[in-house]
Amino acid sequence: AGHLAVQLRNLRDFLLVYNRMTELCFLRCVSNLNYRALTREEQENCLDCCAGKLVHSNHRLMGAYVQLMPSLVQRRISDYEAAS
Repeated sequence: AGHLAVQLRNLRDFLLVYNRMTELCFLRCVSNLNYRALTREEQENCLDCCAGKLVHSNHRLMGAYVQLMPSLVQRRISDYEAAS
């Protein structure tokens, strides 16, 4: 049950990031709602760059998180042991 809760939390976090990225890039890039398809300018010049930048920054954030997490956990364990 605990493993499922972690998977659901990870899925929720992923969907929150994905939805926020979609919203940001749509607001920044889509300027003309008269056509069903994206214009070349909307897709190539903006959406690809916007999504790429956000994905790249998210990967960098997750890398930093993975590096810092063990020290944060250890600090919490030390604080907990000191308080006991």
